[in-house]
Amino acid sequence: MRRLESFLQDDSGTAKIEYCLIASIVSVAAVIAFEAMGESLISLFDQVTTTLDAGD
Repeated sequence: MRRLESFLQDDSGTAKIEYCLIASIVSVAAVIAFEAMGESLISLFDQVTTTLDAGD
């Protein structure tokens, strides 16, 4: 019975779990941001390529 009480009161692993959750949320946010920026970056590079080709 004491082992169960000790196990239920032990919170040493909660910080690790919280850090993993924060890291996963940041990772998902980064993927979403990169996908949103992807189309605009492609458009920007296309404009630069067109401008450079027109200068030749």
